[in-house]
Amino acid sequence: MIVENINKKHNKPRILLSPLDWGLGHTTRCIPLIATLLKQNAEVLIAAETASASLLKKEFPSLVILPLKGYEIRYSRQKIGFGLKMALQMPRLLRSIRYERKWLAKCIKEHKIDGVISDNRFGFSNPSIPCIFITHQLFIETGFSSLNNSVQKINYRFINRFNACWVPDDASDNNLAGKLSHPAQMPAIPVHYLGILSRFKPTITDTRFDLLILLSGPEPQRSIFEKMLVEQVHNFKGSIVIVRGLPSGTISRESIPENITVHNHLPANELNLLIQQSGMIVARSGYSTVMDLVSLQKKAILVPTPGQGEQEYLAAHLLEKKLFYTTQQAGFNLDEALEAIKKFETNKIDIRQGPDEKLLANWLQQLLDRQ
Repeated sequence: MIVENINKKHNKPRILLSPLDWGLGHTTRCIPLIATLLKQNAEVLIAAETASASLLKKEFPSLVILPLKGYEIRYSRQKIGFGLKMALQMPRLLRSIRYERKWLAKCIKEHKIDGVISDNRFGFSNPSIPCIFITHQLFIETGFSSLNNSVQKINYRFINRFNACWVPDDASDNNLAGKLSHPAQMPAIPVHYLGILSRFKPTITDTRFDLLILLSGPEPQRSIFEKMLVEQVHNFKGSIVIVRGLPSGTISRESIPENITVHNHLPANELNLLIQQSGMIVARSGYSTVMDLVSLQKKAILVPTPGQGEQEYLAAHLLEKKLFYTTQQAGFNLDEALEAIKKFETNKIDIRQGPDEKLLANWLQQLLDRQ
């Protein structure tokens, strides 16, 4: 698309989509959603910066990406300091939400936006057009039970400003996110379950690599876990691939053995194949990673980001359901984890794949009817 033509009149729905910038999981799960919207003849604009913008530009080079700052939340190096560090950043977070509301109002007028899809960006609603909020965390697990109810009320206060909420999970008991996506109390707005969102499709291929390490999530914990793993794979006998989750990063091989293949980032089709060619996978228990692994029916060792209550809950939930072997980062030992997973009996789950094309088609038709 040519940027100069962005303000011309249009006869198909023009959608503005923006993912949260806390790690790349929100961005990657938007990829199948964007692809489906394009297939259904929608025009999609993206609001993002930094790594999110870089990744989506590689996946959809013809789409216009409007620069919009993310929340730029930083996580504590220690789990014990997580709550305090998040609390100290709340004023800046609220300023970011107010800023994006003003930014969105201006963008809607300038670019004639018909509908908005926000993946966890709280300020991305506007009363003038239909706005959708995407989240798998209707219930937010903070890691502190005394805070959970208060945080859920705040969460719903923001969510209820949207017209509807789309949840990337199955509506039935056969779901992945447990109480996160199926809380006792629902928001006041309509909630629809999209099915799980993954950019990957299973293919038939041979195993080429013994171990794949998928790094992701916010700093500094991404780098801390990377350093820990690189130190432990020196004596690993077998082929190893590391994908660092840094779309705009550079590779320094100073501390990485020569027998290890390293990628900062891979396009979806290449990563799709690599995951399926790998005998074992070590990854975070981020929800988007979990959806990808379930879609490809791959076994993995999942290690939650310390202090991130959602990932810690998911790790415990998935271990209890015997869908994945999970362990903690503190004291993580790769050799021990690889031995443990050999004895771990993994259950299979047959879960509905999203996005729900009928739901998207109906929403797009509603936008056309409003023009």
